[in-house]
Amino acid sequence: MIFLRYSRTLIEANCYILADSPGSPALVVDPGAGSAAWIDQTLQRKGLSLGAVLCTHGHMDHVWDSGLVAGEAPVFIPGPDLYRMDDPVAYARPLGSTFETASGHGWIKPEGTRALPGEFFADGGAEIVPGVAIRALPAPGHTEGSSVFLLNGAVDPDRESAAFPEGVAGQALMLSGDVLFRDGVGRTDLHGGDPAAAAASLRTLVRVVDPATVFFPGHGPASTVGRERAHSYYLRQALAVG
Repeated sequence: MIFLRYSRTLIEANCYILADSPGSPALVVDPGAGSAAWIDQTLQRKGLSLGAVLCTHGHMDHVWDSGLVAGEAPVFIPGPDLYRMDDPVAYARPLGSTFETASGHGWIKPEGTRALPGEFFADGGAEIVPGVAIRALPAPGHTEGSSVFLLNGAVDPDRESAAFPEGVAGQALMLSGDVLFRDGVGRTDLHGGDPAAAAASLRTLVRVVDPATVFFPGHGPASTVGRERAHSYYLRQALAVG
């Protein structure tokens, strides 16, 4: 599986490209401000076509270039955050001008924006592009619609591949958005944040997700669920609530 990461975006939000193999339709995850050129160049270089865009949640730093990237491709986002795609600037006014200045463009709503269908949240999930199956797990608290996305696959070696934690390998993977970070958890003090919901979501994650699962967050490096349970002060504090 092709699984590439780019973080030279505004606020260093991670953008990912996933595809079954060269020549396949690709899934772009969280095209933040400044990712569009890399996405276009990478798809061309790898012989990939754009199949779909997935936004883990609706904050500006994760969706800003989606309108530039998507074209006619669908842009999926968990349903409770769908409203944010009308104008994400409205919910983070102090940062709006910064994003417009730094990116060189204002908010461009993707024409194909839609709520992620329920089939992705059920049973084993579904293929979001051919060869890439995901299972979505709601994890509200950072935003109302924040979710994590579970998938399985052996990652092809590539200098742009998303880096695994040192000494860790495996095929059980998770895209955690801003729900869970290495040595951190998502903040809950922004519009739509809910500390109690966030703590409940984290309790669910550590209960149902295999500790060996390698997760790739919206910011920063990868880790494993088990490592965070053992070593993250912030996760332990969140789990102690409720």
